[in-house]
Amino acid sequence: MKFIWIFSGKKFKQFMVILTAFFFTIGIVYSERENISVFSNGGTKAIYNVQTEKKQIALTFDISWGEKRPEPILDILEQKGLKGKVTFFLSSPWSEDHPKIVKRIVDSGYEIGSHGHKHVNYSELTDQEIENQILKAELILKELTNQKPTLIRTPNGDFDSRVLKIADRLGYTVIQWDTDSRDWMNPGVDEIINRVLKRAHPGDIVLMHASDSCKQTHEALPIIIDQLKKQGYEFVTVSQLIANAKIETSEIE
Repeated sequence: MKFIWIFSGKKFKQFMVILTAFFFTIGIVYSERENISVFSNGGTKAIYNVQTEKKQIALTFDISWGEKRPEPILDILEQKGLKGKVTFFLSSPWSEDHPKIVKRIVDSGYEIGSHGHKHVNYSELTDQEIENQILKAELILKELTNQKPTLIRTPNGDFDSRVLKIADRLGYTVIQWDTDSRDWMNPGVDEIINRVLKRAHPGDIVLMHASDSCKQTHEALPIIIDQLKKQGYEFVTVSQLIANAKIETSEIE
């Protein structure tokens, strides 16, 4: 038996409008998937950005490997007047191996957060292993910096609800990012610059790296800083950003 579907002209037009709107919406969701964040008033959260009308932005640098890139980046930050206005997330093994660089970061007044101990995905660990990783890093960083970190960016930015709850219990706030410079991909200096400038917004947290594997960050950084200054942005640490604004977060179920 064959079925023949018959649409009137009016109904067919309505159907096509609905279908077009559906695919348009799907396209928007897909293209913006990495920028989606949900504001929630309850539960333990990871912070991606903050809601604010002030043109404040937080540059953040992860360091987990190498000794060639951190010093030039620190030089640039100082030359551009950002001394003490940036947050560094340090892995504890790297910090142990490079105490002089850590001391310079501390003495310059930069905010220091934890980047964990082993560079593994925390969501794949047991609860006890997660706690051990956080506390091991804390012990080392506290010994080197004389301060207990209260911010943590987990290795690879990987976490789940267990990680958030354990981190919170241990006195940490999990910090993510809203703008990924993708400097870790070494896509080209211009690509790094354009990506950050295109996505930067008030309350933004920008992910960058000062590890040796990121070979173009030190070339892109001066231009990024100059252009954001021209746009009227003020550079602040993550903690200052959080303190000055309403937090926009993403909650993991």
